[in-house]
Amino acid sequence: METQTIRFIRRGELVTLGNVPPDRTLLQVLREDLGACGTKEGCGEGDCGACTVVVAEPAGAGLRYRAINSCIRLAHSVDGLALWTVEDIAADNGALHPAQEALVQSHGSQCGFCTPGFVMSLFAMYQTHVVAGRPVTRDLAQADLSGNLCRCTGYRPILEAAQRMADFPAVRMDDAALAARLQALPPRAPEPAAGYQLPNTLAELLEARRAHPEAQLVAGCTDAGLWVTKQHRRFERVLDVTRVAELRRLDTADGHLAIGAAVPLVDAFTALVAQRPALAAFAERFAGLPVRNSGTLGGNVANGSPIGDSMPLLIALGTRIVLASARGERSLALEDFYTGYRQTVLAADEVVARLLVPSPEPGEFLRAYKVSKRYDDDISAVCLAIGLHRDGPTVSRVRIGAGGVAATPARAHKAEAAIQAQAWSQATAQAAARALRAQFQPISDMRASAAYRREVLDGLMHRFWLETQGGTNVNLEGLRLESIAP
Repeated sequence: METQTIRFIRRGELVTLGNVPPDRTLLQVLREDLGACGTKEGCGEGDCGACTVVVAEPAGAGLRYRAINSCIRLAHSVDGLALWTVEDIAADNGALHPAQEALVQSHGSQCGFCTPGFVMSLFAMYQTHVVAGRPVTRDLAQADLSGNLCRCTGYRPILEAAQRMADFPAVRMDDAALAARLQALPPRAPEPAAGYQLPNTLAELLEARRAHPEAQLVAGCTDAGLWVTKQHRRFERVLDVTRVAELRRLDTADGHLAIGAAVPLVDAFTALVAQRPALAAFAERFAGLPVRNSGTLGGNVANGSPIGDSMPLLIALGTRIVLASARGERSLALEDFYTGYRQTVLAADEVVARLLVPSPEPGEFLRAYKVSKRYDDDISAVCLAIGLHRDGPTVSRVRIGAGGVAATPARAHKAEAAIQAQAWSQATAQAAARALRAQFQPISDMRASAAYRREVLDGLMHRFWLETQGGTNVNLEGLRLESIAP
């Protein structure tokens, strides 16, 4: 296994660590190599947020800050970035950062194990919103803290702390100077024999993929990181796509939104919601913010988990996937990409390059539903996405994507056939629900029983029917207690 050197800026100083294996996690490096034990090891799978740290990279004339889970992030992925842990944000004289002081004043900690992660999510929120002069509302705080769990304090004082950060003396980072230092770092030179490769161009990536088809492709590691922490898998060689300039692009042209495979989930969903505001709640529930900051839409699609939430939505939208290799590019409908459980048509020398999502057309009615045990930061038991177009009372076009009910993300062809060219009515919706139950034979597992999943499919189609008729208070996203109070 080839080891390499990592360089990043911490506390304003360049940190250089040599002999780091390609599959070593950032959390391991922080705690074991740097002694930064304020960053806690909790779940080891990006669920609890105790390991949260903040990274930043140049964006325009300044920096973009992101809270991420260090437990499932491979250490080499932060090469060339700035990094903060909970030890780094207080002033040299010991004065607490507003994120810390607000938490203290709001009594937002008890046992304290989760506290460092909350502090770092608050720090990212401070840098992103407070420094820019934007108020932190309770809704914003709840959304941005969705990746942090607390088992004893309760969330009210922590949410209050988020809203109080602007009340304390302001702290400003010299973003321009730090960005200049990061940009001055020499780029990581391509090393054909290196264990961890971070190519900067698509040509470099495709050549590395051709030369090393056995390498583990990563794009944020929100899935692959679990293979390291939970399955104890070892990666002799890693090919990280997140620095490839061509794969970081978001473009709108020719009636499509083109989302590069290295575009973070948070940015991809921001672009999708801008075109389709109805997806806002689904986008926030996809995962906690640290996971959406690290993971990519391309990685979620390439991984092919049958319970991945993006694929049912993208299938319902008629998305095409573009695959690239040194031989050229090819595209296909997303539902045709999957051949079996976590199996795809991706050739050994290919990578996912981008996703082509058709732009919305007038008359589109779209809903995406996620059913999980926890409302926030949880994996779906069932995901269903439905896109419907009508010509008067008749359905002119419909696409339905389903997850959690088969070995792969799937297109619900039978339910579509029950709706297509029919008058849109409750009877048609009921026929579609029966077709959904007939097409899929879900399994029972730790998240739900097969019988429950079938009932959920039926219920979600009925919910969709109600929403097309203007129904309100049919879901938690739209429910307001004052609207049902006597």
